Amino acid sequence: MGPRKVYVTLLTKNSYLPAALVLNESLKRVGSKYPLVIMSTPSLPTEAKEALTRQRMETTTRIVLLDCDMIVMRNMDELFDIDLPDGWIAAAHVCACNPMKFAHYPADWIPENCAYTPLEHPTALTQPTQIQPDSPRAYGLLNSGMVVLQPSAEVMAGLTEFLSTSPLVSTFRFPDQDLLATFYEGRWKPLPWCFNALKTLRKLHQPLWRDGEIRCLHYILAVKPWQTKVVDEWEKEMHQWWWDRLSQEGDEETLRLARENAAQ
Repeated sequence: MGPRKVYVTLLTKNSYLPAALVLNESLKRVGSKYPLVIMSTPSLPTEAKEALTRQRMETTTRIVLLDCDMIVMRNMDELFDIDLPDGWIAAAHVCACNPMKFAHYPADWIPENCAYTPLEHPTALTQPTQIQPDSPRAYGLLNSGMVVLQPSAEVMAGLTEFLSTSPLVSTFRFPDQDLLATFYEGRWKPLPWCFNALKTLRKLHQPLWRDGEIRCLHYILAVKPWQTKVVDEWEKEMHQWWWDRLSQEGDEETLRLARENAAQ
């Protein structure tokens, strides 16, 4: 029987293979007790699947779901033991500042409505912004890059039904995040920023940010470390952290394949 607690990520294409391998390496590096399960789609090339097999990743039940574009900086196994009522999930808030002024982002995504704006160190590490009836709408939105959940066939059936029938689905601007925030409205627990440290928080929310407190760093937005080394000055150091972990990947064949798919 496989382990009952696992980290899980999804790999759909070769270009994200370096990300998945570095995520796995970063979990090992911080001494996590739990394996990373990498789900893949049938379209993933055989060579990539063989690389995953060499990592001996096991399968499994409480789950911490992670996006591939993350690295674990400090052990965060405590997520498997947080109090979570049946039918609930836990996640960190979105950053609703929209510094790039993307036109397709909601109009109420402004710093004044961002759940991170009121927070400062050190209380931000233990007291994430709570969702109240009179909170800005954005306080009720989560970033789906890291989600703690308890698998349930019943919940899965309900989620699938909602996805298939709700008229709200066609209005979602961020499909997975909006789906989870809507389906789990009133049933998701905010987690501190450090468990899903959106890289933009380092620039936009300096009062709460401390490099040494990051558990899991999330390379949000389009520019990924393995796709280019040309980035803005404020993000160079964070992107170098990713490359440092790639160089520590132990399996030579896997390292070769990862480098072939990463920017040189």
